[in-house]
Amino acid sequence: MSTGIAIFAHGSSVPSANDAVRTVAARVAVRGGFPLVEAAFLEQGSPNLAEAVTRLAAAGASKILVVPYFLTLGLHLQRDLPRIVADIARIQPDVEIRVTPPLDGHPAMEQALIERAKDGERAWNDGETAGIP
Repeated sequence: MSTGIAIFAHGSSVPSANDAVRTVAARVAVRGGFPLVEAAFLEQGSPNLAEAVTRLAAAGASKILVVPYFLTLGLHLQRDLPRIVADIARIQPDVEIRVTPPLDGHPAMEQALIERAKDGERAWNDGETAGIP
C-alpha cells in the first residue's frame, strides 16, 4: 500500500506563486523521502486536488495524505476541503484520503517567523531594501 502526498495550496493568479508551491512539493518529496508527491490547488492553479489525487493513484498510491499549505484553519479548510475530499472519495472509492492540520501551531512556524524578522531587521540596518514594500 503506497502513500501519496498532496501539498494543497490556495493557488494564485501570479504564476510564480504557484511555481513556488510546486517547488516546495518537489522538495518535500526529496527531503521527506516520499516518492509520490503532487502540488494541488484550490483555485487559480493546476492541478486541482481531484487531478492530483488521480495522478497519485495512477502512480500507485492507494492512500493519499492531503497536507494543507495554509497557515490557519479558515473557511477553505473548514468548508471547501471536506466537500472536495468527499467528492473525490465518490469518484475514487479505492483510494483512502486523509487530511493533516494546517501549518498553524507547528513549532517550526515560530522559528520561521523569528528568522524572517531577524533577517528583515539585519537587512534594514544594513540599508538593504529587499523584501515586499
